[in-house]
Amino acid sequence: MKELIVIAGDSVGSLASVAEALGSVGVNIEAISAYGIDHKAVFRIITGDASSAMKVLSKLNNTEIRESDILLYKMINRPGELGKITRKLAEKSINLESLYIVSRKQDYTEIAIKPATSDIDRAKEILGL
Repeated sequence: MKELIVIAGDSVGSLASVAEALGSVGVNIEAISAYGIDHKAVFRIITGDASSAMKVLSKLNNTEIRESDILLYKMINRPGELGKITRKLAEKSINLESLYIVSRKQDYTEIAIKPATSDIDRAKEILGL
């Protein structure tokens, strides 16, 4: 699965511009994480069409777009599960760049895990993906 990382100026409307650009070409946002850091706005976006999303987002002014591999993992929806999974990765020295919830159902929660690029294959193996 691919994640797009959009880095834009931290200004009013930067998220609106990204969302509107995606909507204008019919790309649906399946999951998103948005935050500000060091006077920049950072958006981590999962869509069903990363190629079209990359194309339209690359046309936005003052933005940097990166594409990255992520892992989607379904974990049991109960207290402590995230701790177990991240501890398992930590014990194998897997460094995580990001992690966020993609969806939540009654019995499971699906998370997006972005390990360091050099760790992605080992993380897949550890998680049984």
